[in-house]
Amino acid sequence: MAESGSADLIVALDEATLGRAHMRAVIASGMGFFTDAYDLFVIGIASALITKDWHLDPGRLAILNSTMLAAAVLGAFVFGRYADNVGRKRVYWLVAAVMIAGALGSAFAQSYWMLIAFRFVLGFGVGGDYPVSAVMVSENANRKDRGKLVGMVFGTQALGLIVGPLIALALLGSGASEDMVWRILLGLGAVPAAAVIYLRCRMPESPRYKFHREQRVVLAAADVPSAPATAALSGAAGQHDLTGLRAFLASRRWLVMLAGTAGCWFLLDYAYYGNTISTPQILSLISPDASSMTKIVLQLAIFAVAAVPGYILAIARLDRMGHRKLQLIGFAMMALCFLIIGAVPGMTTTVAPFLIVYGVSYFFTEFGPNMTTFVLPSELYPVSMRATGHGISAGIGKLGAFIGVFLFPVLQSSLGLRGTLLLTAGISALGLALTFVLPEPAGLSLDDITNSLTEAGGELRKLAGQVATASPADASVGGSPSG
Repeated sequence: MAESGSADLIVALDEATLGRAHMRAVIASGMGFFTDAYDLFVIGIASALITKDWHLDPGRLAILNSTMLAAAVLGAFVFGRYADNVGRKRVYWLVAAVMIAGALGSAFAQSYWMLIAFRFVLGFGVGGDYPVSAVMVSENANRKDRGKLVGMVFGTQALGLIVGPLIALALLGSGASEDMVWRILLGLGAVPAAAVIYLRCRMPESPRYKFHREQRVVLAAADVPSAPATAALSGAAGQHDLTGLRAFLASRRWLVMLAGTAGCWFLLDYAYYGNTISTPQILSLISPDASSMTKIVLQLAIFAVAAVPGYILAIARLDRMGHRKLQLIGFAMMALCFLIIGAVPGMTTTVAPFLIVYGVSYFFTEFGPNMTTFVLPSELYPVSMRATGHGISAGIGKLGAFIGVFLFPVLQSSLGLRGTLLLTAGISALGLALTFVLPEPAGLSLDDITNSLTEAGGELRKLAGQVATASPADASVGGSPSG
């Protein structure tokens, strides 16, 4: 039967060697994620120019820097669940279209609140791209290289971090006005998003998602009852979707998993985005007389020297070291670096020592939880809830980013830079502790991960296999599977 052939295809996917099909999926997702990263982080540079141009007070600056992140929370929730209901491919290109509208609208905004509105639209699309980009590659990957492939998608964030400052330097160096520079910076996010739509429309639907849907049709035709546990795993269509989501969120096992994936992402993004988007403000505190171009150069140097090697090494070592282990190492080193900066006198007033330790923290952020918090949710949930679980995790993560970016100026004014970074050290230590609730998925097939985490997983898989191999006549009359 077709279902047996589909099952064989899933096994073939798990054991396949790296090939062009894997790279096509990585490029289609990676270009979108490059756009996500560019749009999220370029606001740190653009907002510094906008503040001068529009004379923004600290409150409005905080809203501008954090609006897109708040919208990303909602986008990750909505599009993650939508991708489990209607398929990955439809959401795959839809989020890119939303990002184009948000980027172009931001570039041509004529008022502060119009800019805020379009940044919200952009953030909604970016949030939706997180789960679908990760899951599409995860479900096309083989088991041995899955972390590497999903990590390659996330690694395009490094390009997004670097391209923004480079373009800003080129524009400012050419003598363009600061008003023109920030508009170009924000509008350029539409260019890769347009290319993404073309690439993603040519991508087929996830084979694992298609197989899941085929299994559901056969089970329904065979009149197999949908128990609550089965509904949670199968993600039944129509009215059963809500039951499946409720059962998923009511399950202690999956709530613990969400606490691990979403909680760690929340803590990581609080520390990471709060510091990254606020890097120009941090550099202003350490070197207040530096020009805008000097601050951009310093920010670019931190990314290029410290962050990029972290991304590259994480991709190379992720599947060998283990996804969970890499997250533990990264959180531990982040906590140590922020503790040193906050606790050692003089670290926040001397540029060179600060940049060294700050750079080391960046390296272990990328060679650690910034990479793994994106990879792990694409592996640890059943296919019917994979995009939902990733979307919830990404959304909670972006909530942490929103809080970090919004609170950083407030905390800095009340606690000082040292106190703020000591708090960040504590947040990183919490991430280290919470990582221990997660299992290690490296090297396992997605089906084996799901079955090992679900008490009913093995029985459901056996039942589905029996129905899939039954004769069409048996299925059509609602007969019970043989055996």
